[in-house]
Amino acid sequence: MVSRDTPLSALRLVIVVLGVGTLSIPTSTSAQETAPAIESITGADLRADLFFLAGDEMRGRLAGSSEGRLASAFIKSRFERLGLTPAAPGGSYYHSFNVVQAEVGEDNRLAVEYDDGRVISKERGQEFYPLRESGSGTAGGQVVFAGFGISAPELGHDDYGAGVAGNVVLILDHEPEETDPESAFDGLVTSEASAAYRKLAAAQEAGAVAALLVTDVHNHPEPGNFSAEAAGYWPETVRRGGRYTLESRLNRIRIPAVRISTALAESLVEGTGRTLAELARGAEAAGGAAPVSLPGLEVMVSADVRREVHTARNVVGLIEGSDPELRDEWVIVCAHFDHDGAEGAMIYNGADDDGSGTVALIEIAEAYAEAARMGEGPRRSVLLAAWDFEEKGLLGAWAYAENPLHPLEQTVAVLNMDMIGRNEEVVVGGGRRFRGLDIQSAESNANAINILGTTRSDDLLSEVQRANTETGLDLRFRYDNHPIQLLRRSDHWPFMQVGVPALFYHTGLHPDYHRQDDIPERINYEKLEKVARLVYQTSWSLAQRPSGPARISMSPPATCPSRRRCPAPRQGTPSLPWQ
Repeated sequence: MVSRDTPLSALRLVIVVLGVGTLSIPTSTSAQETAPAIESITGADLRADLFFLAGDEMRGRLAGSSEGRLASAFIKSRFERLGLTPAAPGGSYYHSFNVVQAEVGEDNRLAVEYDDGRVISKERGQEFYPLRESGSGTAGGQVVFAGFGISAPELGHDDYGAGVAGNVVLILDHEPEETDPESAFDGLVTSEASAAYRKLAAAQEAGAVAALLVTDVHNHPEPGNFSAEAAGYWPETVRRGGRYTLESRLNRIRIPAVRISTALAESLVEGTGRTLAELARGAEAAGGAAPVSLPGLEVMVSADVRREVHTARNVVGLIEGSDPELRDEWVIVCAHFDHDGAEGAMIYNGADDDGSGTVALIEIAEAYAEAARMGEGPRRSVLLAAWDFEEKGLLGAWAYAENPLHPLEQTVAVLNMDMIGRNEEVVVGGGRRFRGLDIQSAESNANAINILGTTRSDDLLSEVQRANTETGLDLRFRYDNHPIQLLRRSDHWPFMQVGVPALFYHTGLHPDYHRQDDIPERINYEKLEKVARLVYQTSWSLAQRPSGPARISMSPPATCPSRRRCPAPRQGTPSLPWQ
C-alpha cells in the first residue's frame, strides 16, 4: 500500500477521525452459493509463495528494478501454468505502460517586472522551484489569482471562468473544505480534483500560459525553510528508485509550472489590497471564487524539466465467463506486487505490503482455474490483475483505468487486496503514519478486516456481507471518510474515480508497515487464508448475479448538500479532465 508519506502529485494530507455513519443496506433475497474449489485456497500454499516473493533474494521488489521484473515474471508463469487467458494485447500477460522520472535542468528562472520598471529575478531554490509535472519552456504575462485552481464541473466548481486566458495563474495547494467531513470534495479524503497535475491540466485548458503554486496559508503553514524544501524536492541523491509519473499525464502538460514561497506570493498580491490569506479564504466560496487580477506587475517563468521514460508492466490473466450474455462483463480481482526495494543490506521485504495480496491473487486464480476444470466456471469473466508501481502513486492501476483492456462500462466491480495478512495495531508513539487512528492492540483485531468503499456502493456492501457467511471474519467499515486517507491509498481508487464500484480489503496498518520487519515470518497465514477466501467468494457472487452493481459517482450532484444525504449515484462513467 502506498505510504501516506509518499508524495501523490505534491499533495499534503490532513488528519481527523470520523466513523462510517449510518448506511442503508439492501436486503438480498438470494441464498449464498458457495464458490467452487474454495477449499483449494490454503494457508500452506499462501505461505510457500510468500516466502519466495517476499524473501531477501527478491530485495523488496522495487518498481522498475530487476527484482520487480522477476516478481512480474513469477506471477505471469503462475497464470500461464493455470491456463488463464492472456488479457493484454498480442496475447500477452503483460499490460505495458510508460512511466517518467523527472530531472531538473539548468534553465530555471523567475522574474517579476513591476510597472515602475523594477525587475526582481530569482534562481531555482530562491523562492521558487519547478514542479515535476511542469512543461519545459518560457512564458509570462500578467498574473491572475485563481483560487485552488480546480475545475470540477460535476461538482459545479470552477476556479478559472473566462478570466485567465493568456495570463499566468497563481493557485493554492489542496482543496476547499478540506477539514469538513461533509465536503463535496470527498469529505475528509483528499480528492483527486486537487492533484497538482489535474490543476495544471485545467489551467492549461482554461488558457493559462504558466502556473505558480503556493501553500494555502489559511489552512497550512509553509515550512520554515523554503530553500531546504526546494532542495528536498529535487535531491542530489535519489533514494529507492525516486519518483515517477505516468507519461500519458505529463505529455498533456506543456505550460511551465513552479512552486513559489508564501513571501513571494505576498509580494505579488500586494496590489490587490488584500493579503494572501484573505484571498485564500475567499477561494473557499461555493462553486469557486472569481479570478482576481494582480495589478502592477508581470511574471516571466522559465522551467527546465527533463523526462526519462521507462516501461513498466502489470500482469493480467483472464478467466473467461461461461454465460454468452454476461461473459463480456468483467469482475477485476487485484493486488500490487511492487514494494520499497532495498538500501544495501537493509531490505524492505514487503511481505504484508503487498506480498500478502499478491499470493492471495495467485490462490484465487488457482481456485477459478480449478472450478473451470470441474465445469463450474463463472458466468461473467474475471480478470486477475497484479499491478506494478503502486508504491509510486498507484501508477499501474491508473494506467489501466485511463487505458483499459476492456470497456469500463462493462467492468462491474473491482476487488482490491492490499495488506491482508496481519492484525491492525496502533501503538502509543507510533508517529504520523498512524496519526488520527485509535490506539489498538493486534489482539483486538485478531479476526478483523477493514473493508473500504462500501459507502459508495450499497450493492458491494451487501455482497461482502453475504460472502462473509462462509468465512466469519469481523468486518469493519470505519475508514471511508477518514483523514488517515486509506480510501485513496491503494489500487481500487483509480477505478472509483471512473465510476466502477470497488472494494479495498485491508487488515490494517501495523508498526512493521514500510519497515524492515515486514517479513513472511510475521504473517498470520490462517487469517490470510480466510481473507483470500472472502475475496474469492465475493468475486464469485458478483460474477454470478443476474445484474451488476450500480455504477458509482465519487462526487454528489451540485444540489446535494452532503454525500451521506444524497440521492442514488448517477449512472455512466465520469470523464477524466483531458477526455
